Amino acid sequence: MHFEHNFPYDPCYGYGIEDLLGVAAPKPPDDFAAYWQARYRQTMTFEPQYTLSDCGVFNGYQTFDIGYTSTAGMINGWLLIPADQLVCKAVVVGHGYGGREQPDYHLGLPETALLFPCFRGLSRSRSPQFPEQPNQHVLHGIDQRDDYILGGCVEDLWLAISVLALLYPQAAESIGYMGISFGAGIGALALPWDERIKRAHFNVPTFGHQALRMMLPTSGSADSVQRYFKTHHHVLETLVYYDAAIAAGFARQAAHFALALFDPVVAPPGQFAIYNNWAAEKALFILEAGHFSYRWQALQEQQLIAELQEFFGDLHHTL
Repeated sequence: MHFEHNFPYDPCYGYGIEDLLGVAAPKPPDDFAAYWQARYRQTMTFEPQYTLSDCGVFNGYQTFDIGYTSTAGMINGWLLIPADQLVCKAVVVGHGYGGREQPDYHLGLPETALLFPCFRGLSRSRSPQFPEQPNQHVLHGIDQRDDYILGGCVEDLWLAISVLALLYPQAAESIGYMGISFGAGIGALALPWDERIKRAHFNVPTFGHQALRMMLPTSGSADSVQRYFKTHHHVLETLVYYDAAIAAGFARQAAHFALALFDPVVAPPGQFAIYNNWAAEKALFILEAGHFSYRWQALQEQQLIAELQEFFGDLHHTL
C-alpha cells in the first residue's frame, strides 16, 4: 500500500500483509495471567455509584450524561438508549487517545444500550490527578507496574461493564465492547479477564508487542514512551505487563479486528501481533490505512459498520 505522505519514515515499516500475519507475540512473564486475574478480582470488590442526567432525544437515541465512580475518582461520558426499543443488549465504546467530545450515533445496533466512557484523565474525565495530553498521559506511573495509568484505564472499562449490568440486568449476559486505537488497546488488555464481555471489536489497536513498539518510529503516543525508554530502560519491566499482544493469548471471547496496512501513529506490526495471538474466534477486516485520510476511507467505514452490525447482532450467542 503506497500513500503520498510527509512522514520521515515508512508507515508500512516494510511489512506486507503476509509479513504482518506472521508477527508473533512476545513470551508472557510467568505471572502475567495471575497478575491480571488478581487485579480484576480486586476491581470487582468495588461497587460503582452512577449518576444519570437526561439530555433529550437525538438521532433516535435517548441521550444521557453519565458519571460513575471508578478506582481513582469519577468517570464521565454518555449513555445512549434507542428511543423506541427495549434494551436487550449493551456495548461499551472506547475512544482513541484524542479523547471524545460526543457519542457516536451512527453505529446502528438495535435494542442496544451504548455507554461511551471517557477514560481517566481524558476529555470529560479530565482531572488534576492525571495529565490530559497523550504524550504525558501515556507516561503517567510508567515506572511502577502497579501505578501505570493504563491499568487504571482497564479498571475504568471493567467498572463500565459493572454499571451496564446494574442499569440493564436483562442485558447482563449480552454485553460487548468496541474500541479504537487507545481504546482498542485497553480493551484487548481488559477482555481476557472479564467473562462478562461476550465479544469485542478492536479498530487499529495499540499497545501490541511493546518491545517492537519501542523500535518503530511513530508520530503517536509511543514516541514519548520511546524517548523515555532511551534513558529509563527499566520501563520494559512495566510495559511487558501492558502488552495487548501478550494478553491476546489468554482471550476466550470472539473478536472482530479492523487493522491497517499503513499507519503512522499505531505501527501495523503491533496491531497484527494482537490479532495473530488472539486465542479465540476472530475475524479480520483490512483497512488501507489508520490514523490517515485516504480516498476510499468513507466506503471502508461503511463496510466496517455493516460487519459490526452483524457481529454484535450475535451478542446473545457466545462461544
